Amino acid sequence: MDISLGVFLVIVGAAIVTFIPRVLPLMILSRIELPEWGLRWLNYVPISVMAALIGQEILIHDGKFPSITDNVHLLAAIPTFLIAIKTRSLLATVLSGVILFMFLRWAVP
Repeated sequence: MDISLGVFLVIVGAAIVTFIPRVLPLMILSRIELPEWGLRWLNYVPISVMAALIGQEILIHDGKFPSITDNVHLLAAIPTFLIAIKTRSLLATVLSGVILFMFLRWAVP
């Protein structure tokens, strides 16, 4: 298989562009002491990103907000969220969410 110089440069460029934003902050932040408020703030980043991703998937379908009775994703997400709060178990949350979603897809036309 013959790779042209242009394809090789695109692959190397993509690798560099992917590598720098991930490694550079890690290298910089590992050498400095962050204040307590900064560490607390960073603790909320993963849950905020996950909430934004899940919220968009649950609430918007085909660029529109569906009605609550037709939104199977939202109907399954509400009890799943309550189970997550009650059990604090990833396995219980995922299993209940999948089972609820499957049941609602079957039950709601």
